[in-house]
Amino acid sequence: MWYWAARPFTLTASIVPILVGSALAFQEDRAVVHLFVLALIASVLVQIGTNLTDEFSDDAIPEARGQKLIAPYKVIALGLLSNRTVKLGAVLSFALATGIGLYIVAVAGWPILVIALASLFVAYLYAGGPKPLGTVGLGNPLVFVFMGPVMVMGAYYVHVREITMDAFLVSVPVACLVTAILVANDLRDLEEDRVAGKTTPVTLFGRPFGRLLFTALVVGAFVAAPLLATVGGLGLWLLLSGVALYPAYGSLRKIWGEESRPSFAVAMRNSARLHWWFGVTFAAGLVLGRL
Repeated sequence: MWYWAARPFTLTASIVPILVGSALAFQEDRAVVHLFVLALIASVLVQIGTNLTDEFSDDAIPEARGQKLIAPYKVIALGLLSNRTVKLGAVLSFALATGIGLYIVAVAGWPILVIALASLFVAYLYAGGPKPLGTVGLGNPLVFVFMGPVMVMGAYYVHVREITMDAFLVSVPVACLVTAILVANDLRDLEEDRVAGKTTPVTLFGRPFGRLLFTALVVGAFVAAPLLATVGGLGLWLLLSGVALYPAYGSLRKIWGEESRPSFAVAMRNSARLHWWFGVTFAAGLVLGRL
């Protein structure tokens, strides 16, 4: 029950930015292992809290209840967990993340406090509150900024106590691919989102625009990697991320293929796999670049 409520298949989105930011710090011989582990745990807890918030927020909207199958089933809609229990789970997740965050702040300084508070605030408002930001057209830019530059640069800052242009640049492909997951989700849920009154780029401009946006984000990530490896001087090991071209092809083939919910659902799973494999190999390239 809690397994599906937490939506474990989404957690790579919270892991990859920490891997990449910490890998850059490692390349510079400035990584601190225990801070990496704590930042990773806190990031996953925030993601779980956000997912649980989305779960009980969807249940509060009659039009969305039982329709948006982000997990194989909705645990509240099926009576597996109560709304109150899921809310408590979300609060506990955010509270644990806050506790870990306070320790990291004590070690790394107040800028991490600002990042952590902003991330928690946005995470809650994205899926909860009187008017969830994810329903009013702000989902894509918020995901791009907070699960790209903010998280990658925040993870990097935890280790080195400063922000550099390299930290921002390596966050861009991460931001592109995590946003692509959301676009695939929007393509899949177009009809349900329109019924629920949710605003996304796809509900505003249609599926053709969504397909183009998805393609631009994926291509952008794979253009950024070789540029960072060569022009950016971060080392040719970054080209390891080319391993992710295979899941990229699978995602694009589904996005541009049959226009059906099952097809877009497969595209969403493929895009999450793409984000994971690109992120892991990109981070590995940064680590190997130190050798």
